[in-house]
Amino acid sequence: MTALLPLLLLLLLSASCLAQTVPARIISLAPSLTKSLYYLGAEDLVVGHTNFCHIAKDDHKEIVASAVTVNLEKVIALRPDLVVTTAMTNPETIAMFQRAGIKTEVFQTPRSFDEICTQFEMLGNITGTSETASNIIYNVTKRVNEIRASHNYHTPPAYFFQIGSKPLFTVLENTFMDDYITFSGGRNIAAGFTRGTINREFVLMKNPDVIIIVNMGISGEEEKKIWESYPFLNAVKNKKIFFVESDMASTPNPPDFLSTLESIREQLEPGWWKD
Repeated sequence: MTALLPLLLLLLLSASCLAQTVPARIISLAPSLTKSLYYLGAEDLVVGHTNFCHIAKDDHKEIVASAVTVNLEKVIALRPDLVVTTAMTNPETIAMFQRAGIKTEVFQTPRSFDEICTQFEMLGNITGTSETASNIIYNVTKRVNEIRASHNYHTPPAYFFQIGSKPLFTVLENTFMDDYITFSGGRNIAAGFTRGTINREFVLMKNPDVIIIVNMGISGEEEKKIWESYPFLNAVKNKKIFFVESDMASTPNPPDFLSTLESIREQLEPGWWKD
């Protein structure tokens, strides 16, 4: 028994340190991070969020921010142990949190599926849900790899992935959304671009085999009709103009990435592309 005492003390000390480091009150200033916290089972830790964090809308938690403005008084009044946010939050606002003694974690926009998983794992470590994070990442990665293997074309089809209409805006390389294209076997017609704004003439000239539109409500339906008015487009001939949900496709976390990729796979069933 005496020999076990040091081990027991070490375990108790480790548990005590973990209890002290895991935040009990979290404010999330990004819908993507709020969704990640919910997927990790850490929703009870969330005490405040933005008015765009739809996953939390029925939980009667405090709304402390809009898409562009943070109510500092509300944040401070909620006495958070941690604020999680993205680089979209004004640096001056982040500096105010830090001056107020509020721990703040800033997550950069991930540039790939791998970075999505890394950030998700980090959030799991921060919230004491690392085992849940690891299980989700393992299962999602396994399925993502299966989908990637099912789209193995000698000549990849050309994709136009539209994420805005006024101006026309496209997915760029070295972004996690470009992985939707490459993981489903395609190539991005905007490869090499450094800015996402393009014109319609460019798309028509490139004649994509697939057009994916991030659902923008009425404007999205209008865009689909515009593309379908060009009968010479390969995407029209292939009947491969379709939508993916904005709240899902634009939200960088492993479950939503997989859901988006699954949605694309349903539209691009194996065998559709004859290369």
